[in-house]
Amino acid sequence: MIDFFAGIIGEVQLSAQAELAILLVVASVFGVAFRFLKQPLILAYLATGILISYFGFLNIGDGEVVEVFSTLGIMFLLFLVGMEMDYDVIKKTGKLAVVIGLGQVVFTACGGFLIGYYLFGFSFLAAFYIAVALTFSSTVIIIKLLSDKGSTTSLHGRAAIGLLLVQDMVVILILIVLNAIQIGDGVGVVSILQTVVIGIGLFGLMLFLGRSVFPYLFRKIAHSQELLFLISLTWLLSFAMIVKQFGFSVEIAGFLGGVALANAAEKYHVANKIRPLRDFFILVFFVFLGSLMAVSDLSGLTTPIIVFSLFVLIGNPLIVMTIMGLMRYKKRTGFLTGVTVAQISEFSLIFAILGLSLGHITDHIFSIIVSVGVVTITLSTYFILYAEKIFPHIAGFLSIFERKNTKEEEGDYGISKQIILIGANRIGRGVMDYIDKKKLLVIDFDPVVTDFLKREEIDRIFADIKDPHLFEELNLEKTRLIVSTSPQLEDNLTLVQRIKDIDKKIKVFTRAECEKEAAVLYDQGADYVLLPHLLSGKYLGKIIDSGIELKKIEEMRKREVKILKNNLA
Repeated sequence: MIDFFAGIIGEVQLSAQAELAILLVVASVFGVAFRFLKQPLILAYLATGILISYFGFLNIGDGEVVEVFSTLGIMFLLFLVGMEMDYDVIKKTGKLAVVIGLGQVVFTACGGFLIGYYLFGFSFLAAFYIAVALTFSSTVIIIKLLSDKGSTTSLHGRAAIGLLLVQDMVVILILIVLNAIQIGDGVGVVSILQTVVIGIGLFGLMLFLGRSVFPYLFRKIAHSQELLFLISLTWLLSFAMIVKQFGFSVEIAGFLGGVALANAAEKYHVANKIRPLRDFFILVFFVFLGSLMAVSDLSGLTTPIIVFSLFVLIGNPLIVMTIMGLMRYKKRTGFLTGVTVAQISEFSLIFAILGLSLGHITDHIFSIIVSVGVVTITLSTYFILYAEKIFPHIAGFLSIFERKNTKEEEGDYGISKQIILIGANRIGRGVMDYIDKKKLLVIDFDPVVTDFLKREEIDRIFADIKDPHLFEELNLEKTRLIVSTSPQLEDNLTLVQRIKDIDKKIKVFTRAECEKEAAVLYDQGADYVLLPHLLSGKYLGKIIDSGIELKKIEEMRKREVKILKNNLA
């Protein structure tokens, strides 16, 4: 394992500290500016690389540290994508996700190839790389923007997410094939098929481990947050070392390693810990891409960049709207789904980097792909954010995409419950006694509690309320009430703000330890604040007032003794 990491990292020069410090300072300045302008941070990172490379502040294009960090960033990104592989999503969105996903991939690739090969006269291989790069949309950007709008559980949100999952599976297969070409000398069909078979075998092994090994292992170590994170990181890096022996890249290892953890209840916690690492390394990756773009010659490429950008910005949505129209979905749903794919993906840039390293494409072709990425990511951000406001102005023109007998197939995406209970140890356990299990989803960070919930067949998620992405990943379509029994004021304030931003109709009950905290929570929008000492006094008074004989005491006593024994077990 030591040799594996040494092969990746190499010898780090002392100047690396200064390089990274300058890089982070410039990226921070651009990040603040782009956030103020409501632009994706990816563009800030690209601008950082362009600035640093153009003015010669750092020669990061040749920096070993930057290349290493870029590789690790892609690996962590794909690791998280693998953990998010929920096959129930594909099943529940059914034909919609598969048909749109595959249809969009095929038609976009064909259109991009025809433009590159016949209109601009690029070589067959160059046109192929451009076509594939134009095909994939950004998982990071789409899910982030849909989450910000609270649209992840809408019909068009589910369709977009299902489409992205199909794209992810296609791009992984393409990366496996290219990986076979990269490692072979005169690789033929047999060698490629052999590599694909090995890849499918590894994928199957990850599914087996994900169902049989990791859920059991994680339940045993879930009591320790640090150990859970350490085991996950160890698994990822060790698996990358093993997969590398089969000739696969660490990026593919990251995806397959994530698939193995996709069924573990603790994946939300693991993802929450991994994201900061991913974000840091991805920052360096996009700075690296920006630096490569800065040293590229864009002369004579303006027309191809504009044409390909327009094809992605307009052609991709039209393809999706056409397919959804033929499937009898309304034009509004087709439009809202279509605008989400009006940009190219981080996978497209990874794909272009790989093609450049293999010698399949030139610097000019790489520059076209990166430039199209910058243009489409920038403009599609506005399309997605303001799609609902844009639609009424063009609805008349979009009637061609809507058939007479339309349908809107609504269905659940993930777990959707009317009541979400955060914390089920003490107060939460009492709350559960009076709620129908079919209406309840429990979120808890105690493995003892989640084991109890499993035995009681209550839907549960092992996650930390501090996870900023938790409620972005849940389906709140049916949710009417969220109850937090956490005593932490900061956690409850964050919860209230997040939920009210997502859907103001959802009621939020929180807990407070004193009257001052309760007043703060009410000021921030909490619908009801539980003060345990106040509520327990009222409850006891109600029991006493029910009758001097206290006929229900014995029944209550038996139930609460049972709860106490379960807690102490």
